[in-house]
Amino acid sequence: MPERLLLSMRKFVAPEFVFGQGALGLAGRQAAGLGVRRALLVADPGLADLGWPQRVAASLSEAGVETERFEALSSNPRDHEIMAGVAAFAACDCDAIVAVGGGSAMDCAKAIGIAWANGRHILDFEGVDNVERPGPPLLCVPTTSGTGAEVSQFAIVTDTARQRKIVIASKTLIPDAALLDPDVTTTMPAELTAYTGLDALTHAMEAYVSNAHGPVTDLFALEAVRLIAANLPRAMHAPDAIEARGAMQLASLYAGLAFSNAILGAVHAMAHSLGGLLDLPHGLCNAILLDHVVAYNYAAAPDRYDTLGRCLGAQFGAAAPQSEKKAATLAALAAFKRSVGVSMGLADLGVRVSNFSDLARTALDDPCLLTNPRQPTQADLEALYESAYQSRA
Repeated sequence: MPERLLLSMRKFVAPEFVFGQGALGLAGRQAAGLGVRRALLVADPGLADLGWPQRVAASLSEAGVETERFEALSSNPRDHEIMAGVAAFAACDCDAIVAVGGGSAMDCAKAIGIAWANGRHILDFEGVDNVERPGPPLLCVPTTSGTGAEVSQFAIVTDTARQRKIVIASKTLIPDAALLDPDVTTTMPAELTAYTGLDALTHAMEAYVSNAHGPVTDLFALEAVRLIAANLPRAMHAPDAIEARGAMQLASLYAGLAFSNAILGAVHAMAHSLGGLLDLPHGLCNAILLDHVVAYNYAAAPDRYDTLGRCLGAQFGAAAPQSEKKAATLAALAAFKRSVGVSMGLADLGVRVSNFSDLARTALDDPCLLTNPRQPTQADLEALYESAYQSRA
């Protein structure tokens, strides 16, 4: 690693986290340690059928912590849902929030906390470092392996009036603690396993090539890619393979620590635009766009993409021409996507050619573009959407 990069000043932020089988059962102990008396339990709709929110609530109750459940949220949490959560938090006289679920529940919980603490509408916090006061104590119990929200300083919220996702970035959004229990992820269906796993892969790859990367984020990003390449297909096809599930949860954690500190890039900016306008699954949008953005970015960070390609199984000699390395890296990425069942294009999700201009315009304003290794124009982004439109991996 170049001495300039190794010695350059970097900041790294992370919450307390506990990883391992049985971690969910520590929810009560963690909350009690934070002095929690009554918590708003924010959970993804449908999780109650699997029993995870009830088990978290039972652990909290055993520690003397009362709960009020809030489940009125969407897969892409909306501004009005968050404000309803703020009202529920206040009405129940809560003093903390516990999130159980995937990125939607955790982003919603983060947003509820800062909106309540600052007495402002959630959309007022759009952008970077616009949160004056931190929210109440926040404990996260992720039930998927992909979002990394349990350790990140980001929250993504849908602005329903403008039909766009906004990015809120602030250290105040970092949870106080996270409990990562591999057993909880065994109930994810194969499709969700694939989409969330590819979301984690995108986090790791974008963090590794980010122009804000550093030695510590590189460490986490590369290990995340290696773990995902080795374990995502097995976790998808053998859901009870707890070693693979645990490896994927670690990969999501590592990728979350990497992107929370190195930020992201064009894939996420474009995926946020898709999710805001058309309410599409975030992980799947990332997966479809990923190799197209890699092809666009490659010349700006070839050595880094070569390293990522090798992690995914690409084979080429050190003296091979750059064009050969690029082709091998893209082929390895496409093959990995196919191995977990992702081979569609944006057209299969209902995206229309007429959407490209609006999608590109919104993506161009996304903060994630600031750390992309190559700065795209509106025309570049439209061309990338077009490339991913009819594409088949």
